[in-house]
Amino acid sequence: MDHAFSCEQDAIRATTRRFVHERVAPDYRTREVDGKIDRALIREMGELGLIGADLPEELGAPGLDSVTVGVIMEEMGRGDINVAYVQLLGSLMGSIIASHARREVAEDIVPRICSGEIVVALGLTEPGGGSDAAHLKTKARRDSDDYILSGEKTSISMAEQADYVVVLARTDETKPGAGGVSAFLTPLDSRGITRSSFDDVGSRAVGRGSIFFDDVRVPARCLIGAEGKGFAQVMQGFDYSRALIGLQCLGSAAASLEETWKYITERTAFGNPLAKYQGVTEPLAEAETFLEAARLLCYKTLWLRDHGLPHTAEAAMCKWWAPKTSFQTIHRCLLTHGHGGYSTDLPHQQRMRDVMGLQIGDGTEQIQKMIIAREKVGRVAVPYA
Repeated sequence: MDHAFSCEQDAIRATTRRFVHERVAPDYRTREVDGKIDRALIREMGELGLIGADLPEELGAPGLDSVTVGVIMEEMGRGDINVAYVQLLGSLMGSIIASHARREVAEDIVPRICSGEIVVALGLTEPGGGSDAAHLKTKARRDSDDYILSGEKTSISMAEQADYVVVLARTDETKPGAGGVSAFLTPLDSRGITRSSFDDVGSRAVGRGSIFFDDVRVPARCLIGAEGKGFAQVMQGFDYSRALIGLQCLGSAAASLEETWKYITERTAFGNPLAKYQGVTEPLAEAETFLEAARLLCYKTLWLRDHGLPHTAEAAMCKWWAPKTSFQTIHRCLLTHGHGGYSTDLPHQQRMRDVMGLQIGDGTEQIQKMIIAREKVGRVAVPYA
């Protein structure tokens, strides 16, 4: 694997970093207070090619490789982990639609995702199960040329801000688990849909909530892929998103660490800058080491994907280790700033709360370790197999 970035990747990094510095980072706290991401900002991201950047060129996307998308995610995470989530959703949901939806649906939806005109959420988790995602209770029954959706999805990121949701619903109750689950692209302004929001510790600009489906009629053309194949189609995208989430979190931690190195060279105690004391610098040096190791793991995972090589175990490693390492790093930075870091005047506390959410969402640490074990010794390591 070549550890050097190409000239094009360096240029994309520079463009993203400038956009983050000028348009994203200054309003990090404001977006938390507002509880939303401004649509004008999302459209600016789209104009710069920073949403769904890996999606096919024939659908109006840049068609970049996975490593380059990782560069975008890392830089976006430095400014606001929440805004970076827009790109994550764009790549994850856009890929599912581009690969499995009807051609006319993909040609309509994917360009609008990439331009920032619309946001598509994922409706997978239900009240009765988060990690046990395949055992769904939301139902979809065929009615002539439509399907009728009934049920509840919960813990949905951007539940109140998204325009569409890809809903996973059971179409065949005779098949347990994932076998009878199908996916539907559903407009969130459809009759019979209601939404609610949660009061979370962090990631408030993205927001999380429930979506309720009360006999919602969806045209059959909005079925994504074949009936009964929805769960498998969605889960195929998680190896990719897990590596991107890792870089998203690491970018946020890197911003705190950079600020903290600067702080300890300027703040004095006992007649010296704090950087004079090994008790201050050594924890930061350890943090630099762990961040760099996690960063290389994430980019290796994306490189494997670009080369068509297996990367499921590596992706799971990214998902449990990078957010945990990022949280610990930001916590260390907060403590190094003393009571100044404990104040909401500095961004460390917000970054820490935002990163903590990604230690839970999109697969917990325990689930990721189960996946790694399964890749090593087979399904004997899976309790429900």
